[in-house]
Amino acid sequence: MHKTLLSPLFAALVVFGSAVQAQEQEFDDIFVVQASSETPTVVVSGNVVPFKEVTLAAQLPGRVKFIAGIEGERFESGTTLVALEEDELMAKRAAAYAQLAAADAELRNAGVQYSRELWSPQSSSGPGGMGIPNLFDQIFTRPAEDFFGQRDRGAERSADLYASGTRMEQARSAILRAQSEIRAIDAKLRDAKSLAPFNGVIVEKFVEEGDTVQPGQPMLKFADVTWLQIDVDVPARLAQGLQPMSVLQRAATFDDHPEPVAVRVAQVFPVADVQRHTIKVKFDIPQGVSKPGMYAKVLIPDHTGPAKSQMPVIPSSAIRYRGSLPVVYIQNEDGEPELRMIRQGKALENGMTMVLSGIAPGDRVYPNPGPGMMSRTRGE
Repeated sequence: MHKTLLSPLFAALVVFGSAVQAQEQEFDDIFVVQASSETPTVVVSGNVVPFKEVTLAAQLPGRVKFIAGIEGERFESGTTLVALEEDELMAKRAAAYAQLAAADAELRNAGVQYSRELWSPQSSSGPGGMGIPNLFDQIFTRPAEDFFGQRDRGAERSADLYASGTRMEQARSAILRAQSEIRAIDAKLRDAKSLAPFNGVIVEKFVEEGDTVQPGQPMLKFADVTWLQIDVDVPARLAQGLQPMSVLQRAATFDDHPEPVAVRVAQVFPVADVQRHTIKVKFDIPQGVSKPGMYAKVLIPDHTGPAKSQMPVIPSSAIRYRGSLPVVYIQNEDGEPELRMIRQGKALENGMTMVLSGIAPGDRVYPNPGPGMMSRTRGE
């Protein structure tokens, strides 16, 4: 019976002793910060973006009558993604074709009148009649009018021909005007449909069927997500050491893929931001690593920073996070743990991590801070 009662008590004492021993080991385990032999790096944050992305906006006012699909659906180049109602444009197009037909009829009529004037001028014809009066008028009256300057039948004929030619030119101008209106309406009809400019997926929709849009209003975002990039604003001093097509090994980490991956410098923009004085750089990442919009970190070599021998390194296990800020626990002069905020650098392959600022070589760091140490520093 005494054995039965003592067994649980003995087990509890063993557990308590193990916990005390683990806590003492947690406080006794110390790592002295060493200098690094690696090139210093700086962590720069950015976002994952598609290789190609466009925002399709409305080119004319109207009501949305068709949307091809939902977010995530893939479409080939040339597929209609959004279409607006075009009844009013079709009515205007029919009216323009009617004007074209009327102008064409007017042109043919003006051509007939010009031919008639050319071969049977009105100025040469006179009042009809037979016999002596008409013959007298043809032989004596008309020559007399021309002789005394009362009438110039040649000038009248030239004026009639010019008027007929003017009506032909006006008819041609009306045809050109109607054709131009038709082309303008056809252009608006093309603008009423937004086509996929390349193979990709719908990333985001801003309107639904039945919505009324105005010119310039975004309707949907379309992107090619086959290849992804990291869009980063890099300080100018770091961007100087980046060359297009160069590869940075194990330089990028993502929220949805914490393992470091290699990235390639795709583009270094030639102009710096006038407010932040940074240069935009895009890095190519391997396929299937992350998704558009995810947060990413890139380790960029700092060739202008301190010498290699001055960069401290600590065990990666010593780094903890408060929110998104990296911190470590160091042993102060009184031998007590003290919280210290750091700037995290490159993670080395031997389980160590470079530190850009916050600690120096010779500091004493706790490599495996546990809950007891963290609760103790919080209580302080």
